[in-house]
Amino acid sequence: MITRSIGRDALLLWLGSRAGLLVATALGVALAEYADRWRKWDATLFITIAQYGYDGEPGKPPDEGLPAFFPGLPAALRLVHLVIPDWGAAGLLVSLVAGAVAVVALARLAEAEGASGWIAVLALLLFPMAVFLAAGYSESLFLAFAIPAWLAARQGNWASAAFLAAGASCVRITGLFLAVALVVEFVMRRDPVRQAAWLVVPFVPLVAYSYYHYGRTGDWLAWKHAQEAGWGRDFAWPWEAWGTTWQSAMESGDFAVAFRMEIVGAVAAVGVLVWLLVLRRWSEAVYTGTQAAALMTSAYYLSIPRSLLLWFPLWVLVARLATRRTWVIALYALISAPLMIANAGRFLSGAWAG
Repeated sequence: MITRSIGRDALLLWLGSRAGLLVATALGVALAEYADRWRKWDATLFITIAQYGYDGEPGKPPDEGLPAFFPGLPAALRLVHLVIPDWGAAGLLVSLVAGAVAVVALARLAEAEGASGWIAVLALLLFPMAVFLAAGYSESLFLAFAIPAWLAARQGNWASAAFLAAGASCVRITGLFLAVALVVEFVMRRDPVRQAAWLVVPFVPLVAYSYYHYGRTGDWLAWKHAQEAGWGRDFAWPWEAWGTTWQSAMESGDFAVAFRMEIVGAVAAVGVLVWLLVLRRWSEAVYTGTQAAALMTSAYYLSIPRSLLLWFPLWVLVARLATRRTWVIALYALISAPLMIANAGRFLSGAWAG
């Protein structure tokens, strides 16, 4: 009964937040135009891969950035497209269903940690970048695999954890960091050594995806080089990345706003990592820290605030704190909710929002 109540509360929060976005987005817009308002930036690229593969649309110059996007979401889009003809609507449905799975798992993970599940879900949904959980992006689908995988690992069910984490690895390169963190979690739990073989499974999709592009292009790291070609994300020392981002943030124009958000996101990411280290939550520190290191050694900061959506240990920590001190979630909501609404407006208007 308790578990059922946790899931129900999480789903009510998730569906309520989606209903709010539906009303806000549909105001003054014909139903046929609704899905198009969400078909922005990466959502379009995922649809291109689902339609035509990694070579892009025939007759058009190839997009060198496409291999940066892992095949999990495009594959899901192709399946849903068999039922829903509109590609944009298919992406929204995938995120809707995947997000529902993710928030229920997050609530159960928080409850297992002695925190209030609905607070963890609310903290996630009010985060300024939460619009990407609703859009046809890969965040919701990744979390729908990653959080249940972590929950299964905490319960000592390593077979389920491994296959769920493999699903996450099909969706984003973040699956690599999850796979490494699961190894650390296994070591910390000291479970029977015979179960260690399951830990190989989450790495298999990453190797398979690299091999696929090696067959296409002869490049084992095509996904990494695609990020460099498409977005200029070459390696840089952390102080160089900070300097470049800071300089861009101090300029005028719409993109300066985005770079300011990146700086705030980087500071928040470091703060969360320190928090986890102080609490000696080593496996979660590995999961978040490896992501932070990768993002902060790029030529400039890009999508750091958005990546925090994937830091499910953060939402559990917030829930643990707010469960004991309810004013924390109230203060968080007062600060974060207006920023979430503003950023959703930026995304839906076509501006870069993370």
